[in-house]
Amino acid sequence: MSKRSFLYYDEMESPVGPLTLFATDKGLCRIDYGSLRDVESKVSSWARKYFLCVEFVHDAEKFQDVKQQLQEYFADQRDDFDLHFDFYGTPFQKHVWKALRDIPYGETRSYKDIALKIQAPRAVRAIGGAVNKNPISIIFPCHRVIGSNGALVGYAGGLDKKKQLLSHEHASVASL
Repeated sequence: MSKRSFLYYDEMESPVGPLTLFATDKGLCRIDYGSLRDVESKVSSWARKYFLCVEFVHDAEKFQDVKQQLQEYFADQRDDFDLHFDFYGTPFQKHVWKALRDIPYGETRSYKDIALKIQAPRAVRAIGGAVNKNPISIIFPCHRVIGSNGALVGYAGGLDKKKQLLSHEHASVASL
C-alpha cells in the first residue's frame, strides 16, 4: 500500500458528458464519467485500497495537458495520447490495460483478441474483468473491445457512451 496522501482532481465537459480526472504526483491514474459529486464515493472506495491517507486536492493546472489532449481527441485532431500515467491494479490488470493502448484508433478487438495478444488465450473472462476495471477509459480505449460476435458488450461508462466513442472514431461495428 502506497503512503501517498494527495489525489489531485479536476473536472471537464466532453461530448460524452462530464469527466472527472484524477492524478498522483507521478501521473494520471483515473478518468471517471460524471462530476466529482457523482463519482466521489466510488473513487474514495478505490483510493482506500491503494493509499494510507487520501486527501482530494483540486488542481486544474495539473491537468492542462490531459484536458488539451482529450479536447483534441474529441475535435478529431488526435488519435493517441502522450501523457504520464500512474496505474493501480494487479500485474495482470496492468498488462491488459497496456494492451488496450495497442488497439488502433477507429478499430475494435474482441476479448479473445486481447487474450491472444497478451499470450493468455484461456483467460478471456479474466481479461473481461480487467477491461471492466480499466481506470483510464478513453485514453486506454476499453471502448474498442467488443464481443467475439461483433456485439457491443459491457462498458463501465454505459453502452451509450461506448457507442458514442466508437461512432466518434468512425469504427465499423455491426450494432452501432
